[in-house]
Amino acid sequence: MTPRLDPAPPGWVGPVTFDGELVRLEPLSLDHLDGLAAVAFDPVIWRWMPIVPRTVDDLRSWLEAALRSAAAGTEVPFATLDRRTGRVIGSTRYLAIVPEHRRLEIGWTWLGVEHQRTGANRDAKRLLLAHAFETLAANRVEFKTDAGNERSRAALLGIGASFEGIFRNHMIVPGGLRHSAWYSVTADDWPAVQARLEAPRERQGLADAGRSLPSSARQASTPPGGPT
Repeated sequence: MTPRLDPAPPGWVGPVTFDGELVRLEPLSLDHLDGLAAVAFDPVIWRWMPIVPRTVDDLRSWLEAALRSAAAGTEVPFATLDRRTGRVIGSTRYLAIVPEHRRLEIGWTWLGVEHQRTGANRDAKRLLLAHAFETLAANRVEFKTDAGNERSRAALLGIGASFEGIFRNHMIVPGGLRHSAWYSVTADDWPAVQARLEAPRERQGLADAGRSLPSSARQASTPPGGPT
């Protein structure tokens, strides 16, 4: 896929609904609060996030902050639903949207514990990446995660994202400083990444947790940190 050299227009990325094989992504709203609350309070989910919601009020504050970012046009947050049951199982979003360079990030991704390692995350990433490259004509999609979050890092390698390096002392988070590991998929990469994401999981031999990190991508663990 050939990169575009013309800037995207203002309002380049907007709310949209996606239906995948396993998940449905729909624009996040307060109507999703109860569904999110049913799956959100296992602390394992938030191990690498800058917040740990413990109550419905905490979760409402997180959701309202996401909606403020959506209203400002800086982020496009989604609720993730199980297509089979219609239940809300988590959330993800587009963020760090830079129309003039046709660049954006996929992050703030989390799923209820029982829906992890089921293919739901992989299906959501496939939907978001396909829209970014095939509809929005993005040149680059970024991902970042705590350098100590080996499960997330392996999952990013598993979908075909390229490891780009570590931003040391990147973020102040509860408990200390976070080093962030950066990954990307570019327009040139997309055909191969798409083929990987659409291949049967048995052929890939990969679960959402992905393969082991190569030694070149390993870094020491850091305190709990931000979105993935």
